[in-house]
Amino acid sequence: MLVTGTLGMRAQDTPKIHVNVRLVDVFVNVTDANGAPVGGLTQQDFALCEDGRSQKIAYFERDTDMPLSIVLAIDTSGSTRRDVPLEKMAAHDFIHALLRPVDRLDLMDFNSDVREVVPFTANVRRIDAGLNDLDYGPATALYNTIYLASQSLAPRSGRKVLVLISDGGNTKVGVDFPQALEAARRAEVMVYSIIDLPILADAGRDTEGEHAMITMSQETGGKYYYANEGKLGEAFRKISEDLRTQYLLGYYPNVKTPDWESSGSDFRKISVTLAHPDRGNGPYSVQNRSGYYPDAAP
Repeated sequence: MLVTGTLGMRAQDTPKIHVNVRLVDVFVNVTDANGAPVGGLTQQDFALCEDGRSQKIAYFERDTDMPLSIVLAIDTSGSTRRDVPLEKMAAHDFIHALLRPVDRLDLMDFNSDVREVVPFTANVRRIDAGLNDLDYGPATALYNTIYLASQSLAPRSGRKVLVLISDGGNTKVGVDFPQALEAARRAEVMVYSIIDLPILADAGRDTEGEHAMITMSQETGGKYYYANEGKLGEAFRKISEDLRTQYLLGYYPNVKTPDWESSGSDFRKISVTLAHPDRGNGPYSVQNRSGYYPDAAP
């Protein structure tokens, strides 16, 4: 949004000041001590800060029905291949339960390479056919997948979500974790990680990869779930609940310095808190993206 103003009594004698003021959207999930979504909150229950400075909430929506653009990316490398049939079944149920006519889903598989199986569509039959046409390979291009999925989601409007199913191991040289995280942040993508670990106590598991997926979700306002012991369906159900019960907060950042626009490449930190975090079945937990880049496409 471009706001143009003038100073002084005579506009024709005063140079115009052009200030780009962008409405920043922040999608927020609130859960209670048991992890259940908390509904019924109002705008007055939230406080929002950017870089430690309080911001006025200009827009508020409860249980937002803003359209969803989802990339569902399934790890089909050697380390997860035995679980792919279960992943297909759980993904099928998730898609049929969540996807509305206004929503779009893109299906990807990744192993040594990243492949778009089905481009963005609301046609669940096409997606089901794609789930039955997944490819396989030995390595895991996890960070390449996050980067490419973010690039695919970047130009889309509404809520942008990456649902990532993997055991967390990145064994393909290419994009690294910082590059993948920056791509997701710039595209304003919420990353939901389903960490596929059939044996949670397995000594050979890739804990570094798990931590990367957890951090990616926390930094982008998504969540992470462990799908050990065949609990993929439960993880998908929780993601569906999250996306159905999100709050939307919008604000126009305060213009703090004359060079605000020129410093647009700097990452701006966002924090959202509750006025009463421990009421009801508390304490409540708030999840939202950690910040944004002002020069990213709105």
